[in-house]
Amino acid sequence: MPATAPLTARALLLDMDGTLVNSDAVVERCWRRWAAEQGLDGDSVLKVVHGRQGHATMALLLPDRPVEQNLADNERMLRWETADLDGVVPVPGAPAFMASLAVLPHALVTSADKGLALARMGEAALPLPEVRITAECVGASKPDPEGFLKGAAELGFAPSDCVVFEDSEAGIAAGRAAGMRVVGVGPRAAALAPDVHVRDLEQVRVEALSDGSLRLHFSD
Repeated sequence: MPATAPLTARALLLDMDGTLVNSDAVVERCWRRWAAEQGLDGDSVLKVVHGRQGHATMALLLPDRPVEQNLADNERMLRWETADLDGVVPVPGAPAFMASLAVLPHALVTSADKGLALARMGEAALPLPEVRITAECVGASKPDPEGFLKGAAELGFAPSDCVVFEDSEAGIAAGRAAGMRVVGVGPRAAALAPDVHVRDLEQVRVEALSDGSLRLHFSD
């Protein structure tokens, strides 16, 4: 679908990191620190961390490692990331985009836990959606569709009525598995064939229609 073709939806489901908030600097610092502890190559680790919960990334990288050890390291990682907000900024266009959704159906669906979501959205000065699906709310990490399906259910809409905004391979796969259309945001999404790809949120405008639906316009 060309970037100039609009999409119509009833609700939007929004990833956080890489989609609304640029936290790449923190993610790189924390995951390189963990990779060094494990004797892993940092560059290789960073290729797979985006979109997933930390313990799911660890299980992918160290498949023979006990689950309990991954969960313990996941808690350490969340503490590191929540305490390190240096370089956390909104994705271009995110403040205006979020302001335009203030009274429209939307939810945050993130692999971060509640504390990390609050910290990063606060640092980026972005409003938190009333409906938030964080790591504590799901039993399976992206690319499992559980989070997006829960977000749609909490908003009261069918999956086919929702559009997902995502930046990562795991997140885009989760949106597709949920039966939703996906807007890919940023450079990571460009090669993943989302329904629409945008450089950032400055290229997106949301129009509220008289029947309660939303029309998404995309500029070049």
